[in-house]
Amino acid sequence: MNTTLQDCRARDAQDPLRALRELFHIPNNTVYLDGNSLGAMPRSAPARVADVVTREWGADLIQSWNTNGWFQMPGKVGDKIARLIGAAPGTVVATDSTSVNLFKVLSAAFHLASADKPGRKRIVSERSNFPTDLYIAEALCKERGFELQLVEPEEIATALTPDVAVLMLTHVNYRTGAMHDMPAVTATAHQAGALMLWDLAHSAGAVPVDLTAADADYAVGCGYKYLNGGPGAPAFVWVHPRHADRFWQPLAGWWGHATPFEFTPDYRPAAGITRYQCGTQPMISLAALECGVDTVLAADALGGMAALRRKSLALTDLFIALVHERCDGHGLGLATPLDHAQRGSQVCLTKDEGAYAIVQALIARGVIGDFRAGDDQRHKDILRFGFTPLYIGFEDVWHAVEHLRQVLQSGEWQRPEFNTKHAVT
Repeated sequence: MNTTLQDCRARDAQDPLRALRELFHIPNNTVYLDGNSLGAMPRSAPARVADVVTREWGADLIQSWNTNGWFQMPGKVGDKIARLIGAAPGTVVATDSTSVNLFKVLSAAFHLASADKPGRKRIVSERSNFPTDLYIAEALCKERGFELQLVEPEEIATALTPDVAVLMLTHVNYRTGAMHDMPAVTATAHQAGALMLWDLAHSAGAVPVDLTAADADYAVGCGYKYLNGGPGAPAFVWVHPRHADRFWQPLAGWWGHATPFEFTPDYRPAAGITRYQCGTQPMISLAALECGVDTVLAADALGGMAALRRKSLALTDLFIALVHERCDGHGLGLATPLDHAQRGSQVCLTKDEGAYAIVQALIARGVIGDFRAGDDQRHKDILRFGFTPLYIGFEDVWHAVEHLRQVLQSGEWQRPEFNTKHAVT
């Protein structure tokens, strides 16, 4: 029996998380399925940012480092993020970008491997990992005399030979939405004598994560996707406490100094995760990020990440089923795993022709997803749709698929304006 619009509305009426949508500004007539690239704006963000600008900066000026808690903000926001990723208080800081943080922790991991197991000079990662992770790793390998080996997901275990220093993976694949078993993969890496580094860019705030229980070594993540921190929001970094004090991170800036306001000419790293800061922190951006993280933490009273995960899986299950019911015969494939244990909070469809144009046609109709280009027959062009359960409902899913059906059936996507590539896809 096919699912109807009325069925979806009934599910929304029974959704215990439905009130969380009111925490966000969602433009009218928009189904926003791109929160895995940029989260929607929290309604609290404009006033909070305005207060930082007009009162904390405008009136209180430099006193705000003390009177308004600016100096403590990276750790304060980091502690909130820690609650979403299974990390202890005082082990996460919100700072810099994911790429910069990856450079820091990967450098520290290389130092650790060189000290403890000097014969290990290789890092293993997925061929379809997010490119910035691979670029940072490639650059560091060239600088440090290490080797970067890229493999397919099913080849990871066999690639963990005795010369591997670090296994670096993104928990949820940005192209397909496929999710690794974090505890199992981490255990496999450790059994092989390698350190485990996770990128949580598509996990934090979207799926349950427990870095401590998994016994991971390092993690980084993004603040502007499922954490709803705004464009270019600060990222975050976590280091297992057993490693945090062993090595300097390479960007030894004054905010990572043990006593930055003594202004000594020599560098003495702060204890623990604080040393993973570098330069002066961006207070306006951190304030916006805190608003975004607070929207995720608002789910705590309604079941927390477990409840968000249940809804995420229900939304993605519905989307997959409706695409099968209503868009059959139009050449769409499914790149995202059907198995719940292997699925993040997105659904990725493939099409041999016109994937980019179809996405553009949907955007013109108010259904916002995005496109990711393939590179070979294994990695085809992707129509990518993110499902943020904080603000996406079941009726949204029905409308999204109905618009997709109409775009495909009418051939609307073949219009010239939808086939002109923009700088950002």
